[in-house]
Amino acid sequence: MKELTFVVSDDHEGGYTAKALGQAIFTQADTWKELQEQIRDAVDCHFDVNKPNTIHLHYVRDEVIAA
Repeated sequence: MKELTFVVSDDHEGGYTAKALGQAIFTQADTWKELQEQIRDAVDCHFDVNKPNTIHLHYVRDEVIAA
């Protein structure tokens, strides 16, 4: 595997959550920098071999505005 994509969103309690597409990897953190570290750590723990070379963070922000 060369690439792995995480869908990142705001956590309703503050901070961020991240879920890998196609893999059973989920993590969360209070800051963006902590989230990056948590994702790297989770990927290292999940893959014994064929660890991805690139990790994409797809940040999804759901915003509601008045019409």
